[in-house]
Amino acid sequence: MIRQGKGLTATEVDFFEREGYLVVEDLLGDGDLQAVIDEIGEEVDGRAARLVEEGGLRRGYGEWGFSQRLTWITRETDQVIRGISSGALAGPAFFGLITHPKLLDVAESLCGGELIASSAYRLRPKLPAYSGGEVPWHQDSGYFDPYCDEDLIVTVWLPLVDADEENGCLHLMPRVHRGGVLRHRNNEAGTYLVIAPEEIQGQGESIAVPVRKGSVLLLTNRTPHASFANRTQKIRWSMDIRYQSAHLPTNALLAHPMAERGSSVPPACYPPSADFVVRSARWPDQVIRSAEDFARLRRDHKFELDAELAARVQSGRRHVSVNPFSLVRWSDDSV
Repeated sequence: MIRQGKGLTATEVDFFEREGYLVVEDLLGDGDLQAVIDEIGEEVDGRAARLVEEGGLRRGYGEWGFSQRLTWITRETDQVIRGISSGALAGPAFFGLITHPKLLDVAESLCGGELIASSAYRLRPKLPAYSGGEVPWHQDSGYFDPYCDEDLIVTVWLPLVDADEENGCLHLMPRVHRGGVLRHRNNEAGTYLVIAPEEIQGQGESIAVPVRKGSVLLLTNRTPHASFANRTQKIRWSMDIRYQSAHLPTNALLAHPMAERGSSVPPACYPPSADFVVRSARWPDQVIRSAEDFARLRRDHKFELDAELAARVQSGRRHVSVNPFSLVRWSDDSV
């Protein structure tokens, strides 16, 4: 049965603040998720067809469907999984899910009514026996500007299929979020940040958190979490979406109160991606209301970011403050 009511109860908010996580059962129905599933399927289909035409893939494997097709494709080439993972896709269904009223109501319960969809949302297909799908222990704040360490940026982890220990649900450490941001370093492959081993020891027991399709797992940005191998034959599809108060650093607003605090304020908690206003009484004209405006915003931000990176590299300033893995913050700790 789909959850009734709006937002979180006081008891749920208290649990989230105390434990650093919360599972909200049956928040969404199958119909709320099907458009995203269909949009992913269309992307996979189109990319596979182009590769077949170009000779980069023997066949499209369309008979395997959403739960297995990408696994078969990836055995030949990683171009499709690399092309759709993380925040690469920004179609109408993705925008519709990120701005779904039930998700915004939950986020508003924790962040307040002036609400930003934070810059980093991710699609994560965890393939069976695919090492790239495993994510080591980290806190999301490890990727963010340290200015935002003490503030709340809510992660909504949303599986598109039932997620359990067998197919790679999240593991997390309750209550550790109260202790601040632990020291991170780059993993050996250079693909993720990982909490330094000496930091993770003694932090407490970890727990696995199974989440059914339609339910969501809420995390604070300081909650250590990880996900491990998918030991089944089917893909564990999930998304993680982030929300924050509009009163935190954000590149979403042209006129913003943070600008009054001086040059030490970063342009956003995670500058590489574009923030966007999803709910606001104070700045209603800044709310992004269409998938077209959402796509345009992301394109414009990427153009500006690429130009800034090119200028910095050309000038010899190769350490830039806007990069996906916070290399500047943790550069002294890389392995």
